[in-house]
Amino acid sequence: MSDSKTLKEYQKQVDDQLQPYLKPYWDPLSNMARLTEEAGEVARILNHQFGDKPKKDNEEHEDLADELADIIYTVICLANSQGIELDPALERAIAKLETRDAGRFAKK
Repeated sequence: MSDSKTLKEYQKQVDDQLQPYLKPYWDPLSNMARLTEEAGEVARILNHQFGDKPKKDNEEHEDLADELADIIYTVICLANSQGIELDPALERAIAKLETRDAGRFAKK
């Protein structure tokens, strides 16, 4: 039996965690700024690993998985603040891409 959660369950967990605060969610533009910051951290890691910008000797090692998870957490916060259920939205996005891009890329 798998112990993985649905997005809906993660959305509820985040909401339960934040509801005790006076302002549980930041305003949408503040969340967008946070999302942009997190995406920048992912970009920095990828640029260090695969790009032309070497990491400085004194820079801490950042974990790509952790930074990607920060993006997901921020997206959950934004979705929750706007009353959006991510499971059906993600299913629609995947179905759209499966249809639209079905013959677009070379297959194995």
